[in-house]
Amino acid sequence: MTQQTHRIAVLASGHGSNLQALIDAIGQAILAAELVGVFSDRPAAGALQRAQAAGVPALAIRAADFPTRLAFDEYLFSRIDRVHPDLIVCAGYMRLLSEREVIARMGRMINIHPSLLPAFKGLRTHQQALEAGVAEHGASIHFVSPELDGGPVISQARVPVLADDDAGSLGRRVLEREHSLLVQTLRLFTQGRIELRANQVAFDGLTLDSPLQLGPDDLLDIPTSRNPA
Repeated sequence: MTQQTHRIAVLASGHGSNLQALIDAIGQAILAAELVGVFSDRPAAGALQRAQAAGVPALAIRAADFPTRLAFDEYLFSRIDRVHPDLIVCAGYMRLLSEREVIARMGRMINIHPSLLPAFKGLRTHQQALEAGVAEHGASIHFVSPELDGGPVISQARVPVLADDDAGSLGRRVLEREHSLLVQTLRLFTQGRIELRANQVAFDGLTLDSPLQLGPDDLLDIPTSRNPA
């Protein structure tokens, strides 16, 4: 197992609570990482304010300033490449990424999605879960692939769906678990224990049969059954 200070870039469109969890974990020496840039498509995003308050370089780029989505993504990732990240984290980034930019960074870009993938891809996931009548909901971290929310799933956090839940209450409980899920998953990345091999998640060099699960102690449970990668 190796430990190094990972350079992490974050893509975010919203309030940035997952970004704040990373800022706090790094500040408390829980996570051996350096945030080298926060990038957003929304100049008013709270994530940018959180980054600036923590002394992290922050940049907003408006898609409306570019003639096409491909042109926007090309410029966005050219700016990300300037900070030389080891890992790019999509934490509440609400735009689809172009296939060319994703393929160029396969294995170095992850996304946190508010559902137990492969269930409920896309938007309005909490409402989707309620309408489907599921007993459990949660969040997943996966490698980004050209398919929307379709890359190999690394880890998950689960919450029960309560009888009186609405989308707001369910979403708040999921978000609370997202913070620990993201920090603990990134800890494994910084330790060199997680990688993408042949489009599968490898942990300590062996293929995971199922995603890592966040336990009630906010630590990831490591499956004992794994196959050679």
